[in-house]
Order: sequence, then structure tokens, then C-alpha cells
Amino acid sequence: MEQVKRSPFQGVANIVRFNWHFFVIAILVIILSILGFAFISNYQPYFLILAVLVGLGTFIPLLISWYIYDLSGFYTLSWLKLNIPKNSRIVNIHAGFDETSTLLKHTFPESSLQVFDFYNPLLHTEVSIKRARKAYPAYPNTQSITTSQIPLEDNSVSVCFVIFSAHEIRNHQERILFFKELSRILDISGKVIVVEHLRDFWNFLAYNIGFFHFLSLDTWFDTFKKSDFKIAKQQSISPFVKLFILEKHGHSS
Repeated sequence: MEQVKRSPFQGVANIVRFNWHFFVIAILVIILSILGFAFISNYQPYFLILAVLVGLGTFIPLLISWYIYDLSGFYTLSWLKLNIPKNSRIVNIHAGFDETSTLLKHTFPESSLQVFDFYNPLLHTEVSIKRARKAYPAYPNTQSITTSQIPLEDNSVSVCFVIFSAHEIRNHQERILFFKELSRILDISGKVIVVEHLRDFWNFLAYNIGFFHFLSLDTWFDTFKKSDFKIAKQQSISPFVKLFILEKHGHSS
């Protein structure tokens, strides 16, 4: 089936579009630093250093994001090697901004797809998410949920996708409860597909202090273990993105 079309710069353009205030501030700082360098001779080295640091800290993450979201082919889902039987029930869960449901439906057209959104405007106050939700309409029949309750029967889902969203559950115990809820709805041979950036060296290089927004590998291991999942597979989709395929304990691949 033909892939859903994305523009060559869609991923990085969305980052700028939804976080434009950061880029305005960075450009103003660079301009003021250049003016300071030109007219305040006593502090020229400091103004130069400031301009270079802000410039690198702003535009290197954009270049890396362009690679991750646009150049690497991430949104072709070519990294997703899953054989899902026809008429399977699949679920996609996101945190307010959904770029994957249409792609998943395209990839698995003979499966039933349900989409859930655990975005809570009282807890998730990032202005970027609010802008994204205005710019992109929700996938048809998307249901709002809480992280503690997914309105599906026990053992009723073949595959759950949680792509770039579970790290938004900042409280560790709440995150464990969320994955326990995924375990409840997953059938005995089902899988949970988790895709995340990590709080690691590569993402520090990419996003500097922004990498603190992500979770460490040990934190994910602890989350999966305490929610009674085992890791059937883990791999790096790129140096900056990690894939985990989870199964219930007691199931053999």
C-alpha cells in the first residue's frame, strides 16, 4: 500500500512551529550578542561566546531532529517488523499529538485500530502540545482517557503502540500503573510497542539540557519489570531513538 505522504521537512517544521517562542528568544539573544560584540569592546569575547553557544544550542538540535523525523525514514515505519494477523485489534495511545495513527492504519489496513489520548490540560501544560492539537485534528473517534483506566476488556488487544508518549507520564508510579493497564488489556500473546528517546549521551548531544525531559534506560527497565512485562526485543532505530517490544511474562515468543 502507498505510504502516507509527508513533506521533506515536516518533522523539523513542526518543532519550529510549535516551539516558535524558544527560537524567537534565541534569535534575539544572538542579535543582541552581535550588537554587544560590535559596540562594547571590553566584553567582545563574552558576547562572541554567548552568540556561538546559543546558536549551536539552537540549530544543532534542529539538524538532528531533521535527521530523526525527516531523513531517517522513521515515519515510513520500515523499522516496524511485525506480522499481525488479519482482523487483529490494535491500539495506539498518545499524549495529545498524534502523528502515527493514520500511518498505522495504512500499514495494517485489515486490523481494527482504536486510538486513545491521555492528554490532560491540567497536567500537561506545555504550550507546544496546545499548538499541535490546534494544528492537527484528532484521528477519527479518538477517545480521551486517563493513564489509570483504558476502557477496554481484559485480554482483548493484540498490539498496543505507545510512540513518543509514555515519557510524558512524569510520575514513576503513575507510569507503572499505566503499563499495568496495558498488560490488563493485552491478550496473552500480544505485544506492546514502545518508542522513546532516552536520557543518554546521544540525546544530550542532540538536545543538551532538553534531554532531561526523557527517561533513562534503567528507569524504563524498572517500569517494565514492575508492570510485569518482559522485553522481547530492544533495538536502536537510530542513535537517538529506542524501540522496545514488550510481552507479558509467561508468554514465549
